[in-house]
Amino acid sequence: MKQPIHRSDLRLKCGMLYYGALRKLMWLRCNHQFAKTRAVTPLPYTAFAHETILRRPLKDVEMWMQENKIINLNLAVPHVHGILLAPGETFSYWKCIGKPSKRKGYVDGMILRNGTFTAGTGGGLCQLANLIFWMTLHTPLTVIERHRHGYDVFPDSNRTQPFGSGATCFYPHGDLMIRNDTQDTYQLLVTVGNTHLEGAWQVSEKPEYRYEIVERNHKMEGEYWGGYSRHNQLYQQSFDSQGALVYDYLVVENHAIMIYAPFLETKEKEETS
Repeated sequence: MKQPIHRSDLRLKCGMLYYGALRKLMWLRCNHQFAKTRAVTPLPYTAFAHETILRRPLKDVEMWMQENKIINLNLAVPHVHGILLAPGETFSYWKCIGKPSKRKGYVDGMILRNGTFTAGTGGGLCQLANLIFWMTLHTPLTVIERHRHGYDVFPDSNRTQPFGSGATCFYPHGDLMIRNDTQDTYQLLVTVGNTHLEGAWQVSEKPEYRYEIVERNHKMEGEYWGGYSRHNQLYQQSFDSQGALVYDYLVVENHAIMIYAPFLETKEKEETS
């Protein structure tokens, strides 16, 4: 991988304004294509359900950021909970939630920026995007926009999903968009529980296939400029009702610059064993 490029604050701000304007224009022009109907009653079948822990200890991250993240999630979740994704429609994460601002009650939480973490308004909402993306990979829905982190900031700590299985979002143009190319209606359910963020994709008809995500070609490499990078591929496997493999294809390819020293945790374990 190439050495990371550090752009000036002015260039970053101009880029945000330019691409943000393009995104809002697209929302206006294609408004009829986006999912906006919500239903209280869940659809009858569960396509996939998952939950992620709300308070996850991270190196050098103070817990108040985790608590503020939960405040932000409680504000954002009602905007996506119950949304119906009819055939041909597209779900847009940011179009549903809107801009997270202090005026709406959002507080400072952890955000990742330029290979490090800092506090920013609405911080922590990536956990919601991560959950939705991971659940979507276990359905026949089509992810048409997803952004990956360019940096791997934290070592694996009690990781339950493969590296690179999340989706970073930055308002408004760093979006997560999912299109329904099936003949069935899907419904997104999300709840902020006491200990976990809980979610599910419900569907109007019984799912025909079961999906699994398999990680392949995972590696960490030293770069010519002195740093390290991490790479992998995620494949979606589909199984029929008899358990037979129907297809197996690449859905995600990740490349990220590592901020921590690779294999550090393994070495520490060897020294203490």
